[in-house]
Amino acid sequence: MLWTEQLFGVKKPIIAMLHLDSLPGDPRFRRGTSPDEIVEHARADLHALQDGGVDGIIFSNEFSFPYQRKMDIVTPAAMAYVIGNLKPEIRVPFGVDAISDGAACLELAAAVGADYVRGTFSGVYVGDGGWYNNDFSALLRRKAALPLDDLKMLYFINPESDRNLDTRPLADIAASTMAKAMPDGLCISANAAGLDVDEALIASVKKANPDVVVLCNTGCRPDTIVRKLEIGDAAVVGTYFKEGGKIEDSDHQNVRVDIARVKEFMEVVYEYRKTL
Repeated sequence: MLWTEQLFGVKKPIIAMLHLDSLPGDPRFRRGTSPDEIVEHARADLHALQDGGVDGIIFSNEFSFPYQRKMDIVTPAAMAYVIGNLKPEIRVPFGVDAISDGAACLELAAAVGADYVRGTFSGVYVGDGGWYNNDFSALLRRKAALPLDDLKMLYFINPESDRNLDTRPLADIAASTMAKAMPDGLCISANAAGLDVDEALIASVKKANPDVVVLCNTGCRPDTIVRKLEIGDAAVVGTYFKEGGKIEDSDHQNVRVDIARVKEFMEVVYEYRKTL
């Protein structure tokens, strides 16, 4: 049995992204916004996702554009404030993603008692924000020291919008990462949030690493999710669940979750699970 079945209580779980609004210190943060306004927006999204039927949630600082490789302390502190305020209302297993900073992700997980983390913990990548090198030897030692023995780590092995400087096939990179770091899950992405992941790519990684949880990380919709789950073990869904299927509005602000879209999506998943 995969660990996901034990944690989420279902086969082929759907993990929803809960995108936090821009936080203090972020370029898009609107002066005069109180931390409690951010909490209330997150609360509305939390209940829409849970009442819509998702199996798990990841809190992320999605609107901290452009992302920092080494976060200012205010960012994980603000995330912890939001999650701490919502903790009594969280009814499903939850994780955190302090985007592009693996160390901050682990520190945040320890502070809020997260069940899992998602992030770029290994590899060397280049993209719009320059290049970044992830030292998983330091990260895993920090995980042990905190200690976070039960924390599950979901690794990006082809992060959105960045190119891996390792030219080996993705399945080989995944196998090598497994041998050295033993990640609990491998997230397979397209080139940007909301874009469809190549199913052959998911299949190649799963075939080479049959004992690890492989997650479709972007682009899942009601008309594609069954194909993704037939190949992979779980899916992370963000953009589709939002109003109009858009990540941001015309003012580049965070769009709220639409419970009707969540329910529509999850109905397809429930019907598929009946066949398992």
